[in-house]
Amino acid sequence: MTQATLSRPTDVVPQRRSGRGLASLSQSLELDTRLLGMVAALAIIWIGFQILSGGLFLTPRNLWNLSVQSASIAIMATGMVLIIVSRNIDLSVGSVLGFLGYTMAMVQAQWLPNALHLGFNQPYTWIVAVAVGVVAGALIGLLQGAIIAYGGVPSFIVTLGGFLVWRGLIFAYAQGQTIAPMDVIFALLGGGPNGSLGEWGSWIVGILGCLGIIAATFVNRRRRQKYGFAVRPVWALVTVLVLGCGLLLGAVWVANSYPWPSALATQYARAHNIQEPPGGLQIPTGIAYPVLITAGVALVMTFIATRRRFGRYVFAIGGNPDAAELGGINVRWTITKTYVLMGVLVAVAAAVQTARLNAAVTNLGVQNELDVISAAVIGGSSLSGGIGTIPGALLGAVVMQSLRSGMVMLKVDSPTQDIVVGIVLVAAVWLDTYLRRRGK
Repeated sequence: MTQATLSRPTDVVPQRRSGRGLASLSQSLELDTRLLGMVAALAIIWIGFQILSGGLFLTPRNLWNLSVQSASIAIMATGMVLIIVSRNIDLSVGSVLGFLGYTMAMVQAQWLPNALHLGFNQPYTWIVAVAVGVVAGALIGLLQGAIIAYGGVPSFIVTLGGFLVWRGLIFAYAQGQTIAPMDVIFALLGGGPNGSLGEWGSWIVGILGCLGIIAATFVNRRRRQKYGFAVRPVWALVTVLVLGCGLLLGAVWVANSYPWPSALATQYARAHNIQEPPGGLQIPTGIAYPVLITAGVALVMTFIATRRRFGRYVFAIGGNPDAAELGGINVRWTITKTYVLMGVLVAVAAAVQTARLNAAVTNLGVQNELDVISAAVIGGSSLSGGIGTIPGALLGAVVMQSLRSGMVMLKVDSPTQDIVVGIVLVAAVWLDTYLRRRGK
């Protein structure tokens, strides 16, 4: 039996052992103990910053901003999981994000209105810009992936070269000038009061999400029963559903608890002839579009990683490349496709970041590669390959952004922030190494 067989996603649930305590409880609920540990660590971080900031960290405003700030890192981290699982690395994601952000900005602000005379702020402007970014990201991923897989050049070297090349090409566009503003519809992808679902839209998404959780859980349960696999006890099933739906609806409640800034609310009231009540008009912001995009990406990537042949091939390659090739897997093409997928996800993240700034700047994506790799590793992806989860990467992205957001709130300088992030990354890798050795 290969290592990939043990570590890749599977529907098989081992027979439960009798016992009491937290271990027995987590086994009955089928919860990943490492993810539970990360949740506990995140809770400690949040509570710590809440105390140190004098109660400012766990406010609806800061949590809403935290969710938006985590979006682009989380989107890229889902792709980095497959890269790391396949025993590779991508150091170029930050530079590629900056390059693609500049490309999409040039499409909107200069190429369409000036070169093609198609105007600015047209209904199709944002679609063309995003499409160009996605295609360019896929081509960049194809180029780097082909050099790694077919050229035999280590991924560290190829992507380190990409880190330098794509960052340098940013200055070839406009000699480092800021390009702004963006298309009005494109700018909504970055969030903000207008780039959010609002109160009722957020509740509808929350209810649909709960229905999706319930449906997916029961479909998975029936599939396991069909093939004779062990399933959760009824009490455990109900507990998981209540916790999942409770967390989702709680997140919606927090998003709706953050109102529009008073100045924007006043403008809205005047534009719609609404009499402002004493204390101002309270308009719930709701779930931001970047968070919605991140959720969609996470669902798609989870499906690819756990339910599609491509995802299983990636985990098999990471577990044992030689065995995977002997088993009939086209290892080179599979690795190339992981980089193509990574390029597409970087393009989506670039659209979110550029839209959030409403501008393309030269430092767009700087040090993002550190945060993305850290999020994937903290989330449980092993640098030795074969192990990693999409939910873990999302949680890792939130952990990373929580650290940075909390330190900014405490007015910690940037070099100190880098020191803390570096220590956390090394600690995460050490923990992974320790657990793997202990498991042997």
